[in-house]
Formats: sequence, structure tokens, C-alpha cells
Amino acid sequence: MADNIKNGSNALTSASDSKKRIWAIVGASSGNLVEWFDFYVYSFFSLYFAHIFFPQGDSTTQLLQTAGVFAVGFLMRPIGGWMFGYIADKHGRMKSMLISVCMMCFGSLVIACLPGFDSIGIAAPIILLLARMFQGLSVGGEYGTSATYMSEVALEGRKGFYASFQYVTLIGGQLLAVLTVVVLQQLMTDAELKSWGWRIPFALGAVLAVVALWLRRSLNETSDKNTREHRDAGSLMGLLKNHRRAFLMVLGFTAGGSLSFYTFTTYMQKYLVNTSGMDAKTASALMTGALFVFMLIQPVIGALSDKIGRRSSMMIFGAGAAICTVPILTALQNVESEWAAISLVMLALLITSFYTSISGILKAEMFPPEVRALGVGLSYAIANAIFGGSAEFVALTLKHQGIETSFFWYVSAMGALAFLVSLMLHRRGKGISL
Repeated sequence: MADNIKNGSNALTSASDSKKRIWAIVGASSGNLVEWFDFYVYSFFSLYFAHIFFPQGDSTTQLLQTAGVFAVGFLMRPIGGWMFGYIADKHGRMKSMLISVCMMCFGSLVIACLPGFDSIGIAAPIILLLARMFQGLSVGGEYGTSATYMSEVALEGRKGFYASFQYVTLIGGQLLAVLTVVVLQQLMTDAELKSWGWRIPFALGAVLAVVALWLRRSLNETSDKNTREHRDAGSLMGLLKNHRRAFLMVLGFTAGGSLSFYTFTTYMQKYLVNTSGMDAKTASALMTGALFVFMLIQPVIGALSDKIGRRSSMMIFGAGAAICTVPILTALQNVESEWAAISLVMLALLITSFYTSISGILKAEMFPPEVRALGVGLSYAIANAIFGGSAEFVALTLKHQGIETSFFWYVSAMGALAFLVSLMLHRRGKGISL
């Protein structure tokens, strides 16, 4: 229940050494870009490789099997949040971040080189599943550790600005994956992509992971020996016994924040096509532009949180999501103008930015150093897997049942939950109000 982050003794104690701090932020956040690039590449390119790893048959069945493997990645996130949180708190942030990016590199390399079902039979989908489990563990552990590291290395008074780059690189990874799809579709035929071209982005992901590994190897550790030797360091029992309220609050924040994030980023493209009746290519172009702007405004909203406080930022997000989600999604149902559509999407993303830009730092400020990475990583991974990972499935299920507007109210209700939880924050925006 720490009101302020205590960074411990670390090599970046000089407030004037901004270059080292900026380099540390770049190195720490680089893993996010790689991890999310790899994660989204799987989803975007599944159309091209589904037939490679699963028995010949109906293409829809093959895609469903591929989607099932994708879902396993989400289910592995809580385990990754716990495992890497323990490593970061008990053995150091650096060790956790290095292992995480190595695992993602390994998973991508395996998929890039994996023979198909015709060559090795049932071993193909099994190895694909194991590789995705590795990547799911890695992504689940990356968030908490990198958020902790970035919060501990940033200058006091500018922590919101620095920490916002976690989502800059997260969104950047998604955009890079989309760009890779577009470029390869322009350079290669469908037959080439389905034959071997789909392997290129996974090989690229492995190369990017090596770059991130190189960047991270030069970073300094931010936890000290006393923190790592604390009796509760990395302890799940210690976390739940002594910091249960903070843990539950982060679950509440993340449930509303992740649901909004996935609704207005990954699901929105399908919504514009299936519900608004927009052309698929137009929707893709619109969302690419919206995501690019969304990425650029993260540091702006993060810097604003340094002025108005994390509590105020979270209240703006919660209230905005609760009040505006239903009108925005309702208006998008019958939108005719592309400019009107992108304006509505950007309004939703602007509201969501008040959560995403401070997500990591807000959570890190709620836990003491000895359980910080575990507290942030595990609570985020659980809520993200349950609410963020299920957003598209819930939305499409309700649409299929003819009650699509129920999803609008569901997202709105979770925004209201985030608002209520934000009222429990300390008025200075750090920790929990007593």
C-alpha cells in the first residue's frame, strides 16, 4: 500500500542523467513492441497458414482450430504474470525481462520453421500449440515487469509521461503487424503467402526479439538486494495477504480498461464491417489511421496525468466510458460518412487513452517494491485474459443472438466499475485512499 514508489538503490540515481533514463525506457519498452507484434501477427496471418498445421478439410474448421490455439495464449497470460512477477521481485527486473523476450523469440522462430501436418502429422499442431503457450507466458509476464521497471527508472514528476511509452510500443507492435500484412499482400500472391510467405513475419519477429534482447542487456537493475531478499519478495501469499485491496482494485481498473481497449482496437474493425456495413479495405485503412493517432497521443495524456493526478485521469476514463460507449457504438451502427466514423472511433480511443497512458504507472504505484512486479503483472493478466481476451467473442455472440446492444451496455458498465474503483484512489493519485 505504498503512497510513493521507492526505487531502491539503482544506477540511475542522478536526476540530471536524462539520456540514460530515456535509453532505459526505450530498452524496457522495446520488448512490448516485439511481444505484441508477434502476438498479432499470428492472428492476422492465420488465414494463410491454418491449412498448413491442421488436417485437410473445411477451411472454417481449420480457422477455428487456429483461433483455439490463439485463445490458449490468452489463458497462459495469468501464469506468465505470476511466473515473471516472481522472477522480477525475487531475482531482479532485468533477469525477468531478458527471459521474457528470449521466450518470445524462441516461440516465433519455432513457428517460422515448423513443418506442416503433411510432413510431421499430429506433431505439427501440438508443437504450434506449445509455441503459442510459450508466447502467451511471455506476453503475460512482459507487462508487469516492464511497467515496474519503467516506473522505477522514470523521473519523479514525469512518471506518467515516461510510463505512457509502454502503450506506445504496444500499439506500435499492433500497427507494425498490420503494416507487415499490407506490405506482404502487395508483394506476394495469395498462393505464395499460403505456401511460405506467412513464415516471413514470424522470422521478422524473432529478429526483432534479438534486437530487443541487445537493448535490454545494457540496462541497469532497479531493484536492490534488500528488496529481493524481503520475506514477501515475489510471494503470492504475501501479495494476497498484505495487499489484497490493491490487487482487487487493479483487477477492477484492468477489467474496464482492457475491455474498452480491445473493443475499440481489435474488435472495431470487424464491427465497422459486420454492423456498420463498411467495406473491409476502408475499415482497415480507417482503423490503421486511428491506431496511429492513438499511439501518438499516449505521451500527451500521460504527461497530463503528471499534472492532474492518476486519480483524475482514471475518473475521466471511467466516466467517459460509462457515459459515451453506448452513444458511440449506437451512432456507428448507421454511420454513412467515413469522417464521422473515424471521429467517433477517435473519441472512444481518446477516452480510453486516459486509462492506457497511465495503466502501468498507476498499478506500479499501488504496490511496494518487493511485490510490485507480481502485483501488477498477475492482476493485469487475469483481468486482461477474462475481459479483454473475451471482448470479441462476447460481442459476436450477442450479435448472433440478436441482442448486440447488450454488448454496448456491458462495456459501459465495466467503465462505470473503473470509475467507482478510481474513487478509492488517494487524491494525489498514488496508492489507495485510507
